[in-house]
Order: sequence, then structure tokens, then C-alpha cells
Amino acid sequence: MSEMLRIPQLRLPVGHSREELTERVKKLLRCKDSPRITVVRRSIDARKKPALYFNYVLNVEVKDETGVYRRCDKKQVQLWEEKPYRFPVSRGDLRVSSPADYLAEGKTRPVIIGTGPAGLFCGYMLAKAGLCPILLERGNPMENRVSDVETFWEKGNLDPESNVQFGEGGAGTFSDGKLNTLVKDTHGRNREVLSIFVEAGAPPEILYDHKPHIGTDVLRGVVVNLRNAILHMGGEVRFGAKATDFTYEKGHVTGVVINKKEHLPAEYVVLAPGHSARDTFAMLWEKGIRMEAKPFAVGMRVEHPQELINLSQYGKGEVTVLGNAPYKVTARASDQRGVYSFCMCPGGYVVNASSEARHLAVNGMSYSGRSGKNANSAIVVAVTPEDYGSNHPLAGIEFQRRLEKKAFQIAEGRVPVERYGDYRQAVTGMAWQEKGELFIAEEFSPCIKGAWEFAPVHEILPPPLGKAFVEGMERFGGMIRGFNDRNVLVEGIESRTSSPVRILRDDSLQSSLKGLYPCGEGAGYAGGITSAAMDGIRVAEEIAICIAGEDRQQITRSAN
Repeated sequence: MSEMLRIPQLRLPVGHSREELTERVKKLLRCKDSPRITVVRRSIDARKKPALYFNYVLNVEVKDETGVYRRCDKKQVQLWEEKPYRFPVSRGDLRVSSPADYLAEGKTRPVIIGTGPAGLFCGYMLAKAGLCPILLERGNPMENRVSDVETFWEKGNLDPESNVQFGEGGAGTFSDGKLNTLVKDTHGRNREVLSIFVEAGAPPEILYDHKPHIGTDVLRGVVVNLRNAILHMGGEVRFGAKATDFTYEKGHVTGVVINKKEHLPAEYVVLAPGHSARDTFAMLWEKGIRMEAKPFAVGMRVEHPQELINLSQYGKGEVTVLGNAPYKVTARASDQRGVYSFCMCPGGYVVNASSEARHLAVNGMSYSGRSGKNANSAIVVAVTPEDYGSNHPLAGIEFQRRLEKKAFQIAEGRVPVERYGDYRQAVTGMAWQEKGELFIAEEFSPCIKGAWEFAPVHEILPPPLGKAFVEGMERFGGMIRGFNDRNVLVEGIESRTSSPVRILRDDSLQSSLKGLYPCGEGAGYAGGITSAAMDGIRVAEEIAICIAGEDRQQITRSAN
């Protein structure tokens, strides 16, 4: 732990120089020497647009800290003690530190199923501690996966094991690479996740931006660097390795069956399969693993001209320093369902994110520059197990499949697109009544990765959900001018917002099959890249503590 000064609030115009920031800090500290400044948090203040400001939280180091603090206004400057994250186990706590040692000791290595953010970060932390994990990925490595996905978008040839959902990096690889999370973090795992991302090649701004993002192009390289770091530290990553079964004795896992033929012994298995591993969930149910259906959300992607969003958020059509503007909107429909924006992609693309034959799902994606002409976001409606038509734990998956099958059918496998005016009229039965000027030109066209065509998108959602979607869009039109313009593009279906299943785990993070650790978004314990990575670290902590405890007991027995 180290002590320093903190400035909890400092406001400067967007576009200011580093020198202006330094001078403001020196003025607050009432000192002449140039301090060492670390940006802790930076957010945008657009309350007086088009005048835009950055709000900062800063850590500051100076020579005579005690004397400087004594002179400061205590409302503007605070003493701050930095508490860095510490993993509970290091290589020195263990009797083994390489795969060869594990084999010589007759030990099994921790096995991690899935290389999305939960699996990758769990594997990274275990490898760093010297536990030499084996990561299993059903899909392809990044180099091949990108080619598989682009071929699907160009030609429609779906690889069910290597697509937008499956493969190295998980579903988040083909997204905006958003790293903000609402998870309360008292252990420092959030900061640790962002720091590891930066070490792996992400821009340092993610450490302090209020809404950090990487972009799908940069994220791909970061994921490969994380894989290489795991390999360098003694871990192993196997691709085309689908977990198809588990073996167990006396209620404790003893191994993983790969591709229905290879048995890999294991006493510690991390289950981080992602939210689209439907066949894995079915296998777990057949094995008697306790799980339950959980709420999630479904809806549609909507596209607007990015300039329209910039004008609303910044008061200007373009702000070079900030890049294209994001937005966040929430409302409640007349039936009290939540309706809200999800995975908003400034300057992005809507992508065909299907993973099953004759089923279609969409997602949003941005590159790091967020420079596309359109903004897109999912506008989703909350659904609960009561909507699924069954109380079965896997009923949410069948609910998703029904919607995705309909989305595939109405446009014969292409991404279906409909103008919001037509969608609203079909759902409400009311003819469109013009209210003043149109905000979006009739020739406004989509930015979609994959084939698309105009189709009756309004037929996909059940009537109560379609009505809630329209009510949300109308309310959002009162928040962002033109949001509910008749020429807005509506595309669907967005059905993979989060897992519809939760694999139950106890206080030690183990499932009803001991030694099996459900982890991340697919298991029902996260909602996005950062929270999934944080959960991966948390599970790694539990496993490392258990293994270190076993080693200490063995050392004690040997000594006695």
C-alpha cells in the first residue's frame, strides 16, 4: 500500500493540453514543483453542450506530500492510500511449478472449459501462480476464427463450432470490446482486469475512461497475447477440444471427456462455456447438475445515423477529440417490463451472430476507431421464466430458439430489416402520423456484416414484447430527438444478451458436482467482458487456495 494525494474533482474543457492539466493541479496543491499525475477516472460532462468538459479524478505524487497537503483546501484534495490487488497464492506457495512437476507428482492440472474472458482470465491467474492450467476451446484459434466468421458473412456458410459465438476470445471478440461494468468491486479485481488488458496490448486509456472500450480489431490481438502469456507461464491451450462429458466418483469430478473420445483426468474443472453453449447446458442437465432458468432480455438492433446521435449527446455533429458518441436509454413499458439499450456501438455494425443452423441472431460490433456512419444498439425488453412457457431450467433456451428460428425464416437466412414506421404500425395498428420534420432520410441504409434484406421484423417477437419494444422506442424519442423516426432501421433478433440459465454454485463457487466450478456469463454469473473476467479471477482464487492448502498439508505430513 502507498499513500498519495487525491483530487476527487477537476474539470477542464475537452481538448485541453497536458500543460493545462498540470497547471490546474499545481494551483490546487499550491505548489511550484511539477507533480506526478495519474488519471484515475475521466468522464465527459455534456450538461452545457455544445460546451463539453472532462471531469477528472486524479492521484498526485509530490516531494513534500505532508507539507503540500497541510496547505491545501481539504475539500479539493484528500490523502489517499492505494491498495493494489493481490492474488492469494504465488509460485512459492506450491510444491509444483511446471507441467513436468505435476506429472511427476501424479497430480492432475486444473482444466478450464472455454476461452472467453472468464476462462482466459481464470487461466491467466492460475498460470501466473504456477498451476499450469489446461484451457479447452471448442472453436478455432483467433487466426482461423476471424477467417471463419468473415467467410460466413460473405457466403453464409456457418461453422457451428467456429463463429461469432464460439472460438478463442468468446462472443465478446466480435463486439465493441466494452469494458465498463456495474459490478461493485471491493477486492480490486476490476482494476486488475484492466491492467492485464493493458499489459496485453490494450490502450492505457481503458484504465481511467468512464466507459472504456477496446474495439473488436484491437481486442483480437489482445486475446492472442493473453493466450501466449498463459503458454509462456506453463499453461496449455487446446483448440477444437469440445467438452462433451464429465466423469466423477462419489460426487466429485474426476475428469473431462473431449470430443466424445479422449478422457482428461482433472480434480478441478472450471466451466466457463459462454451463453450460447446450449449443447453443453443440455449435457449438464442430463448429468444431474443443478441449474435454473434465469431472466434475461430480448429485442432488436436499431440503427441511426451517427451524426444524429452526436448532435443529441454533444450538441455537434462531430467532436474529433471524443470520437462518435454513445448513448444509454431506459424506460418502463405499460406492463412494467424494463426496456433499455444494450451493447450500444457508436460508429459500428450490426452483425449476423448465428451459431445454429437455420436460426438467426444479431449482435453489434465496433472497431477501435468507431468510425462507421451509423450508430446501433440493441433495444431490449426484459423477459422472465414466466414468459418461457415452461418451468424447465432450459426453457429459456427453447424460448430463444423459437425467436431465432422465426428470424431466420422471414428473410431466408439473411438479417431481416424493417423501417421503424412500418414496425410500429404493424404492432399498434395505427397509421403513421407525421409530427413535424423527419430526422432521417428515406434512403438511410444499414451497416450490416452479412447478407440482409427488408422483411416483416415485427413478426418475430410475441405481441406483449413487441408492444413493449414500441413503447420504449416512443419514450426514447422524447429523450433523443429522432430516435423514433419512421426511417430508423430495426433488425433482429437480439436474443443473446445474457445466459438464460444459471448453473448453481455454493459459497465455495462449486456446483452440485464438487470440483466443478461454474464461471462467467454463460454460467449465469456475469454480464459482459469485464464482469466475466472478474468472475474468472475469483474462481481462480478459490482453486489456487484449495491446491495451495493441499500442498501445505502434504508438506506437513512429509515433515512429520
